Amino acid sequence: MRRLGISIYPQHSTIDEMQSYIVLAHKNGFDRIFTCLMSMKNNEEREKLQQINQFAQQLGFDISADIAPQVFEELGLTYRDIAYLKEHYYLDSLRLDMGFSGQEEAFMSLDASNLKVELNISNGTKYVENILSYKPNRENLIGCHNFYPRQYTGLSRKHFLESSKLYKDNHIRTAAMISSKYAKFGPWEVTLHGLPTLEEHRHLPIAVQAKDLWHTGLIDDLIIGNMYASEEELKKLGSLNRSKLELTVVTSPQTTSLEEKVIFNELHFNRGDVSEYVIRSTQSRVKFKNDLFPAHNTADIMKGDVTIDNDLDVRYKGELQVALKAMPNSGYSNVVGKVVPDEHFLLERIEPWESFGFIKSHNL
Repeated sequence: MRRLGISIYPQHSTIDEMQSYIVLAHKNGFDRIFTCLMSMKNNEEREKLQQINQFAQQLGFDISADIAPQVFEELGLTYRDIAYLKEHYYLDSLRLDMGFSGQEEAFMSLDASNLKVELNISNGTKYVENILSYKPNRENLIGCHNFYPRQYTGLSRKHFLESSKLYKDNHIRTAAMISSKYAKFGPWEVTLHGLPTLEEHRHLPIAVQAKDLWHTGLIDDLIIGNMYASEEELKKLGSLNRSKLELTVVTSPQTTSLEEKVIFNELHFNRGDVSEYVIRSTQSRVKFKNDLFPAHNTADIMKGDVTIDNDLDVRYKGELQVALKAMPNSGYSNVVGKVVPDEHFLLERIEPWESFGFIKSHNL
């Protein structure tokens, strides 16, 4: 099951504000929390972290805290003392922003506390393979990408895909960070440019980031890296289909009730004999071959347009297509909707035979 998470930074907020945020996230299907032990400056902040983590855990959240070897030292602990961290801070996993040599991570995974060890996927080295060579408890290994507050420092797609695949190939659960447009707080200071994993996501709507990452098939869990996301963002993420890509579409005013039924109620998949011009979903032309599709809105077709062939083409009437590039309209295709521009890049990522769907929006 793919999961959603939020981030909590107690040094920037009150207990009441954080509890309200956690409850709102819980109502929208979130059940993971990321926080940061490395940014706790004093005992007061650590006590707030304890209090809010206990509250969240009672609601069923799994809590992961960022840590590094020097933090163990500052707390007077070693990697052998993870049971104390689990109990003291109500943790389910420790995320190692900077790791050890590999053997220590394996020892941690074998600890009787069963605290999960969360590895930094973004490093992109053979780090995880080194840990696996020490025969850890694989059940207690998970991975999570970094986030990047400074513009132009986020991961490239190529590096992201390669490093994530290494973990999935080793059957390790993965997570990545998405970024709220409205949230301002990160672990150390106010963040002005978000906290995404992928640089290309930095200024995209949060739901589009989520669709893209889940659609790669390489990421299990998505965590909002910055605090506080808006209620609208939490609701949109909570309502996403976690297993199938659903494109957001604005329908044309002329679109008929039958055409809306084809768009939103039918199952769609991209034919295996793919075209460079359109994604073809052809089952509707079989199912509705005896129905009427009067011609309307037959303007030239632009990238992202959703079309349904009309009665002027007897063989293809009822077939739904999504345009991958601009082309003339023969008059046989009704333009019934438009994929929102922010999601155009997702069209090229739909594979042959892949299922997809649509959700309705009322404005571009």
